[in-house]
Amino acid sequence: MAFFKGNTIRAGVLLSFCLVGAAGAAEVNLYTTREPGLIRPLLDAYTAKSGVTVNTVFVEKGLAERVAAEGARSSADLLMTVDIGNLIDLVDRDLAQPVRSPALEAAVPAPLRDAGGRWFALSMRARVLYADKGLADLKAATYESLADPQWKGKVCLRSGQHPYNTALIAAFLVRHGAEKTESWLRGLKANLARKAAGGDRDVARDIAADLCEVGLGNSYYVGLMRSGRGGPDQKKWGEAIKVVLPTFEGGGTHVNVSGAVVAKAAPNRDEAVKLLEYLVSDEAQALYARTDYEYPVKAGAAIDPLLADLGTLTIDTTPLAEIARNRKAASLLVDKVGFDN
Repeated sequence: MAFFKGNTIRAGVLLSFCLVGAAGAAEVNLYTTREPGLIRPLLDAYTAKSGVTVNTVFVEKGLAERVAAEGARSSADLLMTVDIGNLIDLVDRDLAQPVRSPALEAAVPAPLRDAGGRWFALSMRARVLYADKGLADLKAATYESLADPQWKGKVCLRSGQHPYNTALIAAFLVRHGAEKTESWLRGLKANLARKAAGGDRDVARDIAADLCEVGLGNSYYVGLMRSGRGGPDQKKWGEAIKVVLPTFEGGGTHVNVSGAVVAKAAPNRDEAVKLLEYLVSDEAQALYARTDYEYPVKAGAAIDPLLADLGTLTIDTTPLAEIARNRKAASLLVDKVGFDN
């Protein structure tokens, strides 16, 4: 399996020609925004199992723009993203083709795939509450309650414009409408202990340092920190916080997904579908859980003990496609209230 990295359109086109020239019946070309180290174990396992070589191009930014620029000459067979918004963008720009697969439809629940077969979720991460260990009675915590005055000066968050938070705000917008979402954002901003910045692991760090008491972060960072894979400092941060699965009022816990589409111009379409089917198999779903600390999309697939310890995940039913289509409106509200200022 080969990994490549590049962000310019010219480099992408040249690379496409190289991959097309090298590709054969036992190859498939994956363009991904996912860090290579996070998916390498799954792709290595697939190659060992199938004998198919996976040529992988890491595209940090501008995946849709790159594939669109390459057009019919693109060598991309499968396009993988780590955010529902970017996944829907590929569909909206007519860069995906529909897939009908009994294996995919059986493994991926209907809310986690496109009804027309144009995109499929592969793994999930929950937007969870990081909290000071001294706090009690948080099991019934809601996203809405983070704007309550009791948290004045006690909340840490990364930028409201980061895709992880924009997706959550978009979900709030779908559930509650623009007026209530704006009010919630103003209350949340008023409760910030510091400027909204940094990353999710910085939220845990700042809670451990008593700069704030609560914050939001993705569930897989809990695994990365507590496992020690991020180093001794991050292990201390992970162990210094309690983690709660918050919900929307009358709903469930917000999740975002990694997912994939079969490229519209895929030169190796059949191999792309086979790889996609493998990624939702019991074997691959267990690998997602073990290597990336993510929740599997397939019912009954093994969950890593570090995530199982967080409790039972009840997924919010707000349609992912609706969340994706409200990202721009959410972003505009973030700017309107000056959330990141």
